[in-house]
Amino acid sequence: MRFLVMVKASPESEAAGYQPGAEELAEMSKFNERLLDEGRIVLAEGLTASSDGVRVLFEGHAEPKVIDGPFAETKELVAGFWVLNGESLEDVVALMRQAPNPEAKGGVIEIRAIAG
Repeated sequence: MRFLVMVKASPESEAAGYQPGAEELAEMSKFNERLLDEGRIVLAEGLTASSDGVRVLFEGHAEPKVIDGPFAETKELVAGFWVLNGESLEDVVALMRQAPNPEAKGGVIEIRAIAG
């Protein structure tokens, strides 16, 4: 099965020019290398701040409406993601409990199975 693992944004990840420290990047690189070696990673990427993005709203509009970022509700935003191979939801949860992710410390990682 494949799973989408979303790392929720934080005020720090939404800050202009935010970059994790060298130690945090090294820890994440080591974790990602392990996932690659195990054949788990399909795709893994970080995202730019919502100030670089837009939303396209369809509901209640004759024409889709485009809204420029940044977006106010940081807790609803995604800062990065993995698409992972896993045997079950429990398997991926156990794996992600080991993530040295600086965004997730004190934050939230959401895991959902990919349909299909």
